[in-house]
Amino acid sequence: MLVVREKLERGLELLKKYEWLLDAYVLDFFIDDHWSKLPGNWQKLLESIPLENLGELLQNENHNTQLTWPFDLKNLQEELRKLCVSRVPNHPPDNSLPCSLLDHPKLKYVFLKRVKPKKHHEIIRMAEICALSQQKTPVDFIVDFGAGVGHLARVLGYGYGLRVCCYEMQPDLNQQAREIDLKLESMAAKHLSQDETRHFQRPVHLTHRLESSTTPEQFLSSIRQALQLTDDNFRFGVIGLHPCGNLGPTLMRMFLGCPQAKFLNFVGCCYQKMTTQATHPREQVHGYPLSSVIKDKNGCQLSYEAREISCHAMEVYHDRLRMGDYQHLRIHSLRAAAERIIVHQFPELRHCALRNVKYSPGMTFHQYFQKAVQGTRFEGLDSRTLSNRQTETDLANWQRIVSFYTLRLMMAPLVESIILYDRCLFLMENDCQVQIEAIFDPRLSPRNHITRAVKP
Repeated sequence: MLVVREKLERGLELLKKYEWLLDAYVLDFFIDDHWSKLPGNWQKLLESIPLENLGELLQNENHNTQLTWPFDLKNLQEELRKLCVSRVPNHPPDNSLPCSLLDHPKLKYVFLKRVKPKKHHEIIRMAEICALSQQKTPVDFIVDFGAGVGHLARVLGYGYGLRVCCYEMQPDLNQQAREIDLKLESMAAKHLSQDETRHFQRPVHLTHRLESSTTPEQFLSSIRQALQLTDDNFRFGVIGLHPCGNLGPTLMRMFLGCPQAKFLNFVGCCYQKMTTQATHPREQVHGYPLSSVIKDKNGCQLSYEAREISCHAMEVYHDRLRMGDYQHLRIHSLRAAAERIIVHQFPELRHCALRNVKYSPGMTFHQYFQKAVQGTRFEGLDSRTLSNRQTETDLANWQRIVSFYTLRLMMAPLVESIILYDRCLFLMENDCQVQIEAIFDPRLSPRNHITRAVKP
């Protein structure tokens, strides 16, 4: 706990020092003159280097550098590497328990039909880890929160023979899940022997919404009813593959509140959707902070902007910079230039939502603006308003925005690590053994850290 606490406290100090960078909206780049806030030596170097070299700032590990970076910027990068949870998964994984049925020529398509490569990668790896947890900490069943159409539960139930209760709030998804279960069983009956299907466990799909106000007693009652359990003499594991926002912390509280819950495996996401003490001061529980270490400190809140940037795909951006594939990164400058025009015409409509526009080679600012404001009150702005010397100057400085955004992205792992350390300490304060590690390829799945906990 001491090492985690020390990293968290040092991370909070670093966050405080650079919160001006993390809390800056890129769309306000021109309005608030974000470039002028950078140290002069940073500006000088960033103005003089090819954009491809910016990728060096986003490398997870030390590599040979082609540039002499300013001392304070290089020192910041080294500090981040020391303090942040590694985003690089082990290859091959330290813990692996493959599921043979996923390689079956007929059944593998039913298991993961219409599943995109990202989700496929996550499900296979998450299922392995949950099966290993069952080996080390035997339980009677597993509760999969936010199970969707049951892809993960299906691999666990039919592939590993584990009993799974899917806790999903959308009835139509549960109905789809049941239909896929039956289809898989039908295919298995044709292509497998009775002995090969003897271990099959059909998932139980429960339509229920888990709220922060749901008590352990209410939760256990719904589980008993779904699984037709006659008493409380059972043990179970809690899992969640990318529970959104507050749902991750809610799973943690439920895990701690149920004596029968013995292990917890979850990979969080959408940190910007969490409630915090700062954003929801009247609420009793929040997504952040959780640990007493942070609760006892003042001024340790994470802004929406900081939590939002922590969810971006750093490795993908790094690769695009290094390959010189950065023309489409102009989209940030187009949006920031549009924001200046909108605020000049309608000061009260700052940060008004516009349509998302995908950059295409050769796209002009006029083309971007007309697509972005389609269906809004800004649609009527004439071409003279869009064509002025200030806008031309803004658009000519698009590389500055790429540099500024790269600096913010360099800080993103620190924000995520602070959230992960806070969760780790919260579980440790409640006598759990905790492990946090990267388990997914970050280029496929940017939110790639699993939080694993076991009760004594």
